[in-house]
Amino acid sequence: MGVNSVTLVGRAGRDPEVRYFESGSMVANLTLAVNRRSRDDEPDWFNLEIWGKQAQVAADYVRKGSLLGIIGSFKLDRWTDRASGEERSKPVVRVDRLELLGSKRDAEGGGFGGGGGFGGGEPSDEEVPF
Repeated sequence: MGVNSVTLVGRAGRDPEVRYFESGSMVANLTLAVNRRSRDDEPDWFNLEIWGKQAQVAADYVRKGSLLGIIGSFKLDRWTDRASGEERSKPVVRVDRLELLGSKRDAEGGGFGGGGGFGGGEPSDEEVPF
C-alpha cells in the first residue's frame, strides 16, 4: 500500500495564473513558500496546481502573500524541451483542498484577501519569506 499525501501551510509567492478550457474547466497555478523552523533558513518553494471550483476560489481571493493551507498529492510533470529535445520534469503538488487562512479583519483592512469573509491578510515584514 502506498500513501501520497502533502499538507502545507505557507504564503503565496505570486498571484495565481489561471487558464480556462473550452470544456468549462479551469486550472490555477501558483507557488507556495513554506518557512522552516529557523528564521535563518531559506523557505522551501512548492509549485501548486489547483483545478475546478477551488481554482476559482484561488483566482478570486488568493494574492501574493496570502496565507494558505493546502492538502494534496505530489506528482511529477514530465515533458520534452522543444529547444533542446531533452526530457524535463518538475515536481508539482496537485491541491485537493485549499484553505484561506487569513482573517476577515485582514481582508477588510485592505490586505490581500479581497473581502467576502475570505482573506490572506497582509503579512508583516517578519513573516514574508521573500
